[in-house]
Amino acid sequence: MKVVYLSFGSNKGDRGQYLKKAIRFLAENSDITVVAQSRIHETEAWPEDSNQPDFLNQVIKIKTSLQPLELLFICQQIEKKVGRTPSRHWGPREIDIDILLYGDEVMDLPNLQIPHHYIHEREFVLIPLIEIEPELKDPIHGKLYSDFLTALKNGS
Repeated sequence: MKVVYLSFGSNKGDRGQYLKKAIRFLAENSDITVVAQSRIHETEAWPEDSNQPDFLNQVIKIKTSLQPLELLFICQQIEKKVGRTPSRHWGPREIDIDILLYGDEVMDLPNLQIPHHYIHEREFVLIPLIEIEPELKDPIHGKLYSDFLTALKNGS
């Protein structure tokens, strides 16, 4: 079983309900065990100049026997089941599920990058991630995610 961290976000419709539904569907999968959930954080849309409604964001820690691409497929199916409708790139969405980390694996495929390429740049991911796993380190740099957050807040 691998320990995996997922980021959930919603900025369209009943945001809180979409997060709850997505977590429920995730937990219903027999190959996935939900281990921990961060609090829900309300944040401005990213990128900042996108003129979108605010997001509700949450990080979920799971254990799974699924391989990364199998998990990606399950996450995409959950997005559809919850009601995600097609929109422009980084546009408003009912639910967005990203695989942040999959154990200490590093992958760079056309449709999946682990660790998530933007994990170091997004406070809305780092804050809930650190909330549930304060001592977690980046598998590429060996640096604490809390150090990345400090650097972001200091503008460096």
